[in-house]
Amino acid sequence: MPYDRTVRLGADFATAVTAVRNALADQGFGILTEIDVKATLKAKLGYDMEDYLILGACNPPLAHKALEIDRNIGLLLPCNVVVRRDGDMTVVQALDPGVMVTLTGLPDLRPIATDATARLDTALASLT
Repeated sequence: MPYDRTVRLGADFATAVTAVRNALADQGFGILTEIDVKATLKAKLGYDMEDYLILGACNPPLAHKALEIDRNIGLLLPCNVVVRRDGDMTVVQALDPGVMVTLTGLPDLRPIATDATARLDTALASLT
């Protein structure tokens, strides 16, 4: 089962990160966490890799609804969005929110996952 929603951009990394933040904000997502994987692996392991950023995106109304159905759903929140370099392209990937329905087996989460998927797809589509 695919678990990602992915677009490839010709934009440089910094431009893509700014565009992703704006596209997510336009869909009601704030960024709760940010992990600079490249910097972390360099600092901790001396490992050099391509630009790789994980953004923890959250839409508070959707998160609230999901948490009211299942408190354990916090294990799958926030929605991770990865911005990374792949050769001369920048790849933007979001975890498919449908994964929370599949993993939990809770059909009550389906409308929330559907809404989150539509918002993420709109954000990703606006980047291309």
